[in-house]
Amino acid sequence: MLDFIITPFVNILLYIYDFLGHGINDFGWAIILFTLAIRLALYPLTKSQLQMSKNMQKLNENPEYIKLQKKRKEGKIDQEKFAQEQMKLYQELGINPLGSCLPTLLQFPIIIGLYWSVTKALATSPIQLIDLIPDINLSNASSLLPLNSQFLWMDLSQPERWYGLAHILPKSWGLGEFGVPILAILVFVTSYFQSKWMTPTTSGPNDQGAAMSRMMSLYIPVLMAWLSYSYSAGLAVYFVASNIFALLQYVMMGRIDLSGILKRNKQSA
Repeated sequence: MLDFIITPFVNILLYIYDFLGHGINDFGWAIILFTLAIRLALYPLTKSQLQMSKNMQKLNENPEYIKLQKKRKEGKIDQEKFAQEQMKLYQELGINPLGSCLPTLLQFPIIIGLYWSVTKALATSPIQLIDLIPDINLSNASSLLPLNSQFLWMDLSQPERWYGLAHILPKSWGLGEFGVPILAILVFVTSYFQSKWMTPTTSGPNDQGAAMSRMMSLYIPVLMAWLSYSYSAGLAVYFVASNIFALLQYVMMGRIDLSGILKRNKQSA
């Protein structure tokens, strides 16, 4: 059903892998470069997402919205009437309360396509290779396959775990076989901060747009972390790289003030 996404993704990944020299770690770097290309392609949506987030934050300063909030607090209008008036105000100001979630939602077909692309490209059995070859448009496919799935400490075709505790902790603790899902943790942390900086802030716990954004800012990091924990490490590499590139975009567009963050950290210390 997603062949129109999976087949191009497989070819792009293999092309980058071939360009890098198709050696050890190269397929991991191919995923990272592919992720960068995806982030650049989504830049117009990301810019629109940032603008929508700013518009939602400015809503708190709107006199009509302040009056509406006051009426609700004083009991002059019920919640249903408040929601209707709020949506009417959104339309007048050109605000889409779900607009800040759009680029994230659009990534889900990409995520599904990338998962199956990585799974398909990392074919090892004869049957899997036979199924993969018709989709490859590169003339030197025979020299590329099977791909080297090693990247740093992980096998990109398997869920990522780090077993370095065996070299750090005493053997008597019995944690040598415990694998730490480092990428899943990184995915959750970077996804959380990305969502936190992108979530529009509006006053009032009953604001439906703000409530939806807050819910998404929590559920999406948990979902991505679970996917990273459960599925191939190649998908987790994409998540981490995508989140880091997104945060860098926010810095470049002035959404994140690093100097202000460092200043606050120094004051708190």
